[in-house]
Amino acid sequence: MKREPLIFEVSDKGKRAFRLPKLDVPCGQDPWRGYSLRESIEGFPQVSEIEVVRHFTRLSQWNHAVDIGFYPLGSCTMKYNPKVNERVAAFPGFAGVHPLAPEEYAQGCLEVLKRTEELLGEITGMDAFTLQPAAGAHGELVGMMLIRAALADRGDPRRVVLIPDSAHGTNPSSAHLCGYRVQEIKSDGSGRVDMAGLEKAMTSEVAALMVTNPNTLGVFETDIRKIAAVVHSRGGFLYMDGANMNALCGVCRPGDMDVDVIHLNLHKTFSTPHGGGGPGGGPVGVKNVLEPYLPGPKVDRRDGRLVLVADLPKSIGRVRSFHGNFLVVVKALAYILSLGAEGLKEMSEVAVLNANYIRKSLEGLFHLKYQTPTLHECVFSDKFQKEHGISNLDIAKRLIDYGVHPPTMSFPLIVPGALMIEPTETEPRRELDVFIEAMKAIAREAKESPELLKSAPHASPVRRLNETAAARNPVLRWTEDMTEPSRE
Repeated sequence: MKREPLIFEVSDKGKRAFRLPKLDVPCGQDPWRGYSLRESIEGFPQVSEIEVVRHFTRLSQWNHAVDIGFYPLGSCTMKYNPKVNERVAAFPGFAGVHPLAPEEYAQGCLEVLKRTEELLGEITGMDAFTLQPAAGAHGELVGMMLIRAALADRGDPRRVVLIPDSAHGTNPSSAHLCGYRVQEIKSDGSGRVDMAGLEKAMTSEVAALMVTNPNTLGVFETDIRKIAAVVHSRGGFLYMDGANMNALCGVCRPGDMDVDVIHLNLHKTFSTPHGGGGPGGGPVGVKNVLEPYLPGPKVDRRDGRLVLVADLPKSIGRVRSFHGNFLVVVKALAYILSLGAEGLKEMSEVAVLNANYIRKSLEGLFHLKYQTPTLHECVFSDKFQKEHGISNLDIAKRLIDYGVHPPTMSFPLIVPGALMIEPTETEPRRELDVFIEAMKAIAREAKESPELLKSAPHASPVRRLNETAAARNPVLRWTEDMTEPSRE
């Protein structure tokens, strides 16, 4: 494939994207000069409009995207999102409203916030929500801040947070940032929380257990209410990472499982595209015991209108400017209302069906460490392919040649050589079959032609790179003596 030059390489002095005739009227003093006009940038590329358009159009066609094909990143929930939700969020009344607009001029926006809180409460079974957190890990942090505030209010903030080895990877960081020491709970043979280990670890020093349900194996914690009983009996709180809520909507509610606090990912489950650095939304729901500590200000209904309440004496305070990423909330509300209760349930059912279709189609070809039934995602490993010298990295690189984005690799850590696959509910069977056939072909190639995998990808703009060296010593500008990217 022909190498695309850098924009600096197509630059020629004097080129520009537009040209205006000389001014034929008197020129007044420019009020902005010296204030906001950018000075010239040394070495800034000078190109024509068509060169700019073609350069960035070609680059955009090199990258994989959910609008192009299947994006099976396990745990990340990279699903197609309805464009109508983006259009709703672009309405001038939403996109153009000033965040400091008086309450009387922002009643519609406040209604969006309040209705979203109420609907998320209905979906999860929690008593109250805050929409301020900007993403999932931020929601985790806020959840742990609420727990610490409540325990400190009792005079006993405690020292330890328990986290299963099957939990999401950001959970330990969220606990550490709140001043806690993390203690790991091992999984049992089914991939679930080991109850005996939990009983032993749950002491009076433990503030909370952070459990992901379904966990990162896609396995549902069937003992979740027993887990809650153990935690509560020792005075702790049960935090649930709700990033995998797209497996549960309309089927069961974390609040009914005796969960005390949960975060959701609007940018995974409820419409907003995931990835690219955001924006996201990580709202946090709580039971009544933690509601007084929620961030403020809060939206409340009083005398037939919506108001912002800032007098919250026990609140942990604001955790995000204004009310969080508001347009993400708009899209989530549009998604929830357009699907309704039946549609949300179908969303979860199809997500589970798709994941199990892939699992059953690939069983026997790729190793499954845990035979436990799974929900919205499944985790294979490269154990069978390792016999032929092939790793999960080789499998992932070869998938690129088949026009498929690789799944999440090497996570969760409890599965060595993991290939974590989540198809989501938006993928039709035709696309799933394309992925399945590619994986079957790769399984054959691993036995018959392992060299194809070791040197893959072959059809991409950039071939196999030394990723460690690239991260440590990035080459940011092409030079004349570089004729081909290094494959070493």
